[in-house]
Amino acid sequence: MADRIDQPKEPRRSLIPRISFGEDAAGTISESVARFLGTPRFIFYLTLFCIVWIAWNSWGPSDLRFDSASNGFTALTLMLSLQASYAAPLILLAQNRQTDRDRVQAEQDRQRAERNLADTEYLAREMAALRIALNEVATRDFVRGELRNLMEELEEQRELEQRESAQRDSARRELEQRESAQRDSAQRDSARQDSARQESAQRASARELEQREAVQRGNGGRDLPAVADGAPDPTA
Repeated sequence: MADRIDQPKEPRRSLIPRISFGEDAAGTISESVARFLGTPRFIFYLTLFCIVWIAWNSWGPSDLRFDSASNGFTALTLMLSLQASYAAPLILLAQNRQTDRDRVQAEQDRQRAERNLADTEYLAREMAALRIALNEVATRDFVRGELRNLMEELEEQRELEQRESAQRDSARRELEQRESAQRDSAQRDSARQDSARQESAQRASARELEQREAVQRGNGGRDLPAVADGAPDPTA
């Protein structure tokens, strides 16, 4: 089947695999190398390497020397130049990444500062609105004064109720005392009436006895039949 013209061809596979380094990977490597080049350990290793190189090529076996001191250690100079030529771009790459990070950090700081400023302005407006609202709300002193007045009114009402209760109690006690006095008076009146009836009955009995004695004396001491109570006297 023929390939269609409106569709792109698929990329051909190469026999040699392509090695691609991303910017992030290259930047990470460059930062690691630049960070190592700026450490005292690298300086110590480089100094030790140069000392060993110079000592070997100066006092080592002549058939095993690979750099001549008479030529000023050309190979060592070449290696140090090559190291410097690679170190400079790596340091520049690390600086560029640091610059990008600083730029991003500065942008984030600017955005954060703008948000903080907006939040501060919003809070200032809210505080102003709260102050205006609080001016219309009852203050603590006002509420305390109202509560104090209410407590005084309740205290006065309680005292009034206590006085009314005391008056009712005193009126009830007076009424009970009056009723008790009336009962005592009625009992005394009844006792006086009873005693008066008893005295009247005793006087009536005494008069009757006197009358009998007088009748007996008038009849010369004759025995008279006993008069029953309530019967007519035959001598009358």
